[in-house]
Amino acid sequence: MRYSLRQLQIFQEVAQHLSYTRAAEALHLTQPAVFAQVRQLEEQTGHKLIERMGKTLFLTEAGEVVLLSAQRMLGEAEDLDMRLAELRGMARGRLRLAVVSTAKYDIPARIGAYNSDYPGIEVALTVCNREEILSRFAQNADDLYILGTPPQNMAAEVERFAENPLIVIAPPDHPLATRQGLSVADLSVYPFLTRESGSGTRLAAERCFEEAGKAPAVRLELGANEAVKQGVIAGLGWSVLSRATVALELRHGYLTELDVKSFPIMRHWYVAWPKGKQPTMAAEAFLQQLREGPGAAGVGSSVAGQ
Repeated sequence: MRYSLRQLQIFQEVAQHLSYTRAAEALHLTQPAVFAQVRQLEEQTGHKLIERMGKTLFLTEAGEVVLLSAQRMLGEAEDLDMRLAELRGMARGRLRLAVVSTAKYDIPARIGAYNSDYPGIEVALTVCNREEILSRFAQNADDLYILGTPPQNMAAEVERFAENPLIVIAPPDHPLATRQGLSVADLSVYPFLTRESGSGTRLAAERCFEEAGKAPAVRLELGANEAVKQGVIAGLGWSVLSRATVALELRHGYLTELDVKSFPIMRHWYVAWPKGKQPTMAAEAFLQQLREGPGAAGVGSSVAGQ
């Protein structure tokens, strides 16, 4: 082989960040060293892999091909390391997880339990919105993906592993806070704070209103759960969020859960990975923990996305 795994690792970092500087920081190398390795890889492959337009880097068609192969080879190398480690009676390796922002309240505890069982495995956790998750999925950038809605129109293996109820929240002094048996119509006359377009939580709430023939009175569209929570606490309106997202605020009385007939909306957490991709041993161990862990949905069957 004319190029090394280290070169492929460096190129993968540059391709994922589209920045020599950020790749150098992630790899604890100097920027010139990273640039030199990529140039050397280009010479060895005989193709321009990265182009610059103004201040922005772009992968060429050859760069896309090399990136896919690099991800596959580096994944195989990590899996080999872990299999050899198990033969020596010790587990080590790396697990790359990408999770939607709503899951960041639940997943750390599961990672903690996983680290207790496999202390030698390094876990790299990326938290982002659904659009970014699907982009990373398409690039095969991680081992496993945690979402509230399975990937659509993408070849994926999917497993449901836990319940994720969505509830209606409001500040404790909201006019509806003390009322029982509220309807969607009751909610529709008060200001509503919603997540950004494409959010799984937003889609579920909108579907509930559509079924009731009503439309929420949207006051603000916010791009993060934390922003929605703070907006509701500040009295700007009511919202719909995962119960896990607001558990702390409910417990301390900063928020209250409204009693609405159509709620909670029972959604689920899903774990997914590209169809045809063999999970690493580190990923398999995490999958097993999800299947048996707290709140397990008891569904172990795999669903192939289209």
